[in-house]
Amino acid sequence: MSELKKRYGLITAICMVAGIVIGSGIFFKAQTILQVTEGNVFYGVIAWIIGGIIMLSCVLAFSVMAQKYEKVNGIVDYAEATVGHRYAYYIGWFMSIIYYPTLVSVLAWLTARYSLTFFVSVNPNFPLTIPASEGGTILGPEVFVLAMVFMVASYTLNVLSPRLSGKFQVSTTVIKLIPLILMAVFGTIYGFTHDIASSQTPIIINNFQSSAGDLSVLFPAVVSTAFAYEGWIVATSINSELKNSKRNLPIALIAGGLIIIAVYLFYFIGVTGGTSTDDLIENGATAAFIKVFGPVFGNILNLFVAISCLGTLNGLMLGCSRGFYSIASRDAGPKPHVFKSVDKHTNMPSNAATISLLMCTLWFFFFYGGNLAPNGGWFGFFNFDSSELPICTTYALYIPIFIVFMIKARDISPFKRFVLPTFAIIGSCFMIFAAFYAHGYTPFKLAQENGKFACPIIAYLIIFAIIMIAGKLLSKKNIIKDN
Repeated sequence: MSELKKRYGLITAICMVAGIVIGSGIFFKAQTILQVTEGNVFYGVIAWIIGGIIMLSCVLAFSVMAQKYEKVNGIVDYAEATVGHRYAYYIGWFMSIIYYPTLVSVLAWLTARYSLTFFVSVNPNFPLTIPASEGGTILGPEVFVLAMVFMVASYTLNVLSPRLSGKFQVSTTVIKLIPLILMAVFGTIYGFTHDIASSQTPIIINNFQSSAGDLSVLFPAVVSTAFAYEGWIVATSINSELKNSKRNLPIALIAGGLIIIAVYLFYFIGVTGGTSTDDLIENGATAAFIKVFGPVFGNILNLFVAISCLGTLNGLMLGCSRGFYSIASRDAGPKPHVFKSVDKHTNMPSNAATISLLMCTLWFFFFYGGNLAPNGGWFGFFNFDSSELPICTTYALYIPIFIVFMIKARDISPFKRFVLPTFAIIGSCFMIFAAFYAHGYTPFKLAQENGKFACPIIAYLIIFAIIMIAGKLLSKKNIIKDN
């Protein structure tokens, strides 16, 4: 085993935080949020604010830990330094088997979806097995194949040229901000200067006046923002490769978090100024882009969206490829001598990255079959949203870290020791409750009304338990022990 080199600077770290988060969820979760809030734009804005506050509270708490701890993989390091070696192992196992691969699989699909949307917009006769009007760019076999190509390409870039991967992350972060900023500015202007066809009210004012839905819709809406806001913790996976990480990582986490919240809020407002909420609910943000910028420029922006998704996929794969290495570097988990080896030519843990790609492939198969396949999915009771529930699980796993940190961190100010972790715990608890409401109570009630039973969160927790038990059985018990 050799050490990973210090190769990334502050700008790359900020671009990782902002770049991994921005550029995927915002483009399709904005539509989801309007769907679950029944077109209530004001509730949508509140959901984005609540989700942003929860993310920022956790960012601030972990930024304090980043100043104290540095080893191989940020979140695993923090768990090890606070709760202990055993808990750190289970965190690393969860991140490697569930968290990273589920996000990578969803991002591969999103990248393929928006790429095909661009191809079809340029050439309406683009051959698809399922016509685009019937969802061919969302669930057709071409999406499946193209997503796998993007996944393998991202893996190859990260394994063979990690430095180039970092530069790609910086460039795509700049590119992905272009459509977001343009829509935030010109969509808002368009919304104030154009009226809804059926009235004399400007589009944006009419959309904000919608009063559909009650406060309970905020719970699924906030859970939907979780996917859009997620990914910042992945940046901590390179702390051992970050120059002056104890200084640069906290700055990157805070600066990136603030950029994300600002961009998301202004973009969402801009999108709601582009067209009616009914059009957004039915056709997504693409409808707003075409209305505001016209068919040609609107479709060019679709290309920027696809590129931005590529950047997010690259950042997630960067963290994913180091998942098993973070476990093996502690001589834990299955075959640590295999997965902690670092290639002497690329300075990358190639074996760990390869098994991570396999996990991504398996979870992509599940995501496609459980969320996109016709007739309610392939897996029956075990169909669940793998784009949201693993993210909500991370908030549950953060709580013991925050609690023990408050107990042990006696050498820092009371504000950093107690106030920041307390807000992070409150935010995490809210996200957990919202997840149970959105993926447990709501689908259960809807199924009960039709004489059926459905509770996706139970199905997810069963899978989660099986995977974690497997992790325990495969762990090296003589090495993984608490201090």
